[in-house]
Amino acid sequence: MYHLGLLSEYLKNYMKTRLTYRADFWVEVISDLLFQVTNLVFIFVIFMHTNSLAGWSQNEVVFVYGFFMVPWGVFACFVNMWNFSERYIVKGEMDRILTRPAHNLFQIFLENVDPPSLIGSLIGLLIMAVSGLNLGLPFEWWTIPALILLTISATGIYMGIYTTLTALSFFSDAPTGIIPLMYNIQSYGRYPVTMYNRAIQVLLTWILPFAFVGVYPAGLFLQREEMTRMALLTPVMGAIAVSIGLFVWSRGVRRYKGAGS
Repeated sequence: MYHLGLLSEYLKNYMKTRLTYRADFWVEVISDLLFQVTNLVFIFVIFMHTNSLAGWSQNEVVFVYGFFMVPWGVFACFVNMWNFSERYIVKGEMDRILTRPAHNLFQIFLENVDPPSLIGSLIGLLIMAVSGLNLGLPFEWWTIPALILLTISATGIYMGIYTTLTALSFFSDAPTGIIPLMYNIQSYGRYPVTMYNRAIQVLLTWILPFAFVGVYPAGLFLQREEMTRMALLTPVMGAIAVSIGLFVWSRGVRRYKGAGS
């Protein structure tokens, strides 16, 4: 309840701050929507030249992209750490964080919360609904619980990977530049992993498990039998990713000596 109370207060402060500059708020929302529309149009352009992509139809690929957007929006809202190194290490704000009673990582999440990102999740749900209707997918009793569980698990994968990479700032005096590279790699997860060669499939499944934030869990709803077992592994991969991220983060915090060191 203590942490939920903190979340509520930070969200209130966010809305007060952003609504003071409403034009900036809506510019951010519209720019995010345009970015997602551009990616969706790219899929449609691909299918103007082919009827299937590695055995996946247009509606199936669109459905996968829709699911990909849902956990990404949740992650971008609640686990926003893009400027961590510059703000908290270089400028020394990590010292302030460590003097407060709440967990340091949770505080950083709260200070960088970005509710407009959730609009992307809503758009993703809409895309899933439309493409699902076009595919004639049934709405089962387990659909909503599975969607919630897999979304949380996929968000955990994002959180674990990016927390691990962000924690590297504690071991380096300068930003590593790895996070922008990882952002480009994760985009491969929005497409069917079977379209890539074997090496990339292994990379996206077992090393950087971005296939579990898109195609594998989406395959469960698409009734792709070859994806069912992998989809059920999504919560396990999420738990492993979060555990690794928290471990590396805790080691990094213990190594941190302060802004003046």
